[in-house]
Amino acid sequence: MNKKLWWWIPTLYFAEGIPYFIVNNISVTMFTKMGVPNGEMALFTSLLYLPWTIKPLWSPFVDIIRTKRWWIIAMQLLMSAAFILLTLSIPRPDAAAIADKAVPVSMFTFTLILFTITAFASATHDIAADGFYMLAANQEEQSFFVGIRSTFYRLSSIFGQGVLVYIAGMLEKSTGNIPQSWQVTMGITAVMFTALTIYHTYFIPRPVADAPHLDDSSKNNVQEIISEFGRTFSTYFRKPGVWLAIVFMLLYRLPEAFLLKMVNPFLLDSVADGGLALDTDMVGVVYGTIGVLALTIGGIVGGIAASRWGLRKALWPMAACITLPCITFVYLSAVQPTSIAVIATCVAMEQFGYGFGFTAYMLYMMYFAEGEFVTAHYAICTAFMALSMMIPGMFAGYLQEMVGYEWFFWIVMLCCVATVVMTFLVRRNINDSYGKKTA
Repeated sequence: MNKKLWWWIPTLYFAEGIPYFIVNNISVTMFTKMGVPNGEMALFTSLLYLPWTIKPLWSPFVDIIRTKRWWIIAMQLLMSAAFILLTLSIPRPDAAAIADKAVPVSMFTFTLILFTITAFASATHDIAADGFYMLAANQEEQSFFVGIRSTFYRLSSIFGQGVLVYIAGMLEKSTGNIPQSWQVTMGITAVMFTALTIYHTYFIPRPVADAPHLDDSSKNNVQEIISEFGRTFSTYFRKPGVWLAIVFMLLYRLPEAFLLKMVNPFLLDSVADGGLALDTDMVGVVYGTIGVLALTIGGIVGGIAASRWGLRKALWPMAACITLPCITFVYLSAVQPTSIAVIATCVAMEQFGYGFGFTAYMLYMMYFAEGEFVTAHYAICTAFMALSMMIPGMFAGYLQEMVGYEWFFWIVMLCCVATVVMTFLVRRNINDSYGKKTA
């Protein structure tokens, strides 16, 4: 075992997670605390999913132009610069507008531009990092580190959604200045990510296998590369049952897609507005730490269950676990409890169920991607996975503003019908033995 892998694999996957959670999760909390209405907040933060949705369009070019190492360092430098600019340019709406939730999203135009740049850089970094991992480590080392890289990615989630939100909340309490608290929090992120970038510049190796596929002698093959790229997509859409598979990928997580975008606003909003009025630091603890831990444990248990049952047998219990626990938010919105223990328990139950049920979704994408272009086809599946969260999230805020939190969560429960119907339709076509661990 190459001990040098410990010097960069954990930090690389920690760095991979930070920008993703900043763009897709912390942005929601920050805009909510800054007084942006839920409708505009949900629409624009959902649009930030777009780079992860369309990244298969440029992933082949990351493979053929320059080295994976070059892309990793270049994208980390770009994201470090974006975080520094975010720190320096966060708007400062007045306290009255924040309290009235009357701050227009247009005030954050430059912030959204920087988030968009970070999102595209992060999606490109994901492509390069995963490719580099497979080049710099042999199969035995890849198997050994697969759990470690996942662990450090989850730790970046706890750091992003838990620690950073907790810091912002504590600063908010000590200064009474919401914009300043987020400016300092983004400053901490910028310093830490810049330090990681400098570290990786020196400690990420230069494996011989990491060579650009496109050099001066092969530039005439560009047409052939584009043709092969087109064939990858055309064969995906000619797979048997492709349209059923796409609809499944878009609708299986429909309840969670609506729910996810409104969890933090619901936890933060005042009781009068139908929320739970938690402090920002408590949201970091309850949702960003306890929730993420429950999600992780659910995923681990789901993986064990799936390996014993197989995908076909696992689909129904996992569909139940990804839908039924959403009822906890109906309860929270109806009762509006003040007990942190009760709120944390409900959040943990919902997140554990989601983690457990999401395993079937991931397994199904692997099942459908099998064939000649398994890697590229799986990447296309992940694009539909991102789209399944982006589209409902765009409208979740406006829907919540129209009906209030309690009715919004009842609508989430109604969306569970889509999960049940799609599970029934795809289950019939799955091989009984797929995903089942052999003796």
